[in-house]
Amino acid sequence: MASPGHIPSQTRPSRSTSMPVLPLTSIRTIFNPFARKRSSEAEQNPLYNDLLKQSPSVNNPTHAPKFVLQRGGLAGSSIFDTPDAGPQPEISVGTALPSLLPHADAVLDPQPSQRRRWQRKMVIRSIRSRWRLRKTAVLKRTERQILAKSHFFKTSVKKLGPLARQISGKTVDDAIVQMRFSKKKAAKEVLEHLKYARDQAIVKRGMGLGSVNDTKGEPVQIRLKDGKKKKITDSTQIYIDQAWVGRGPYGKEPECRARGVVNMLRPPKTSLSLLLKEEKTRIRQAAEREEKRRRKPVWVPLPNRPITAQRQYYSW
Repeated sequence: MASPGHIPSQTRPSRSTSMPVLPLTSIRTIFNPFARKRSSEAEQNPLYNDLLKQSPSVNNPTHAPKFVLQRGGLAGSSIFDTPDAGPQPEISVGTALPSLLPHADAVLDPQPSQRRRWQRKMVIRSIRSRWRLRKTAVLKRTERQILAKSHFFKTSVKKLGPLARQISGKTVDDAIVQMRFSKKKAAKEVLEHLKYARDQAIVKRGMGLGSVNDTKGEPVQIRLKDGKKKKITDSTQIYIDQAWVGRGPYGKEPECRARGVVNMLRPPKTSLSLLLKEEKTRIRQAAEREEKRRRKPVWVPLPNRPITAQRQYYSW
């Protein structure tokens, strides 16, 4: 028999149905006095209840409306709000293009008076030469060349100079072979620079492509500046016209000696410059030297000219 104050288990409210089960750490007890209090239905936020009634998508996110991105404009106080910020009008063919920048003329043409003076000078020069190009301009249009300067090698001018004189006047392939079998320490760096200069000449100037484009030309035998004869089978072959060295900055290296003495060494640095050209340039130079030698008159000890200022009697 149950006691008078006893409530049957069927009529006793279940704790799990009356309020949500919270973890032990979120219930305020003696051991955890800083946990949050249990909130009842009356203590819920009324604004949240109104939001649930107005937007059922909060409880069911799958039925939420898709967000559409709309393009906006610039504020009136924005520094980017310029007259050119809006859509540009269509420009018909033949009309002058508007200036992209308000100060573009000052950037592209900073000194208009000097520009006009230079243009006037070029027009006068062209009229005086009857619109004919100078020899240097013609050679730049018909012949190709490239100047390749290396980085500073850790060597001296005295050691790098003989290598530069050794490869000067040779073709790039012959110079690479010479540096490949050279016993000099700097020959390895010169070899790498020769390969770099050859690649630059082919890529940037299109030199040495006679076998690819079928523009080798006919074989010809020329006489070099030193008097030696040379047979050229490919007029587009690359050769080293000039090779010179340049003195660079000195470095600093410590040299430890006895008794804690340290000497500062100054190792020199030197650069190598190569001027590469095609064999057609050497063919033209040989033809010019031959023409100059042919036009040169023959030297005679007594020139054949009439004798003048002669009298039939003595002047004393």
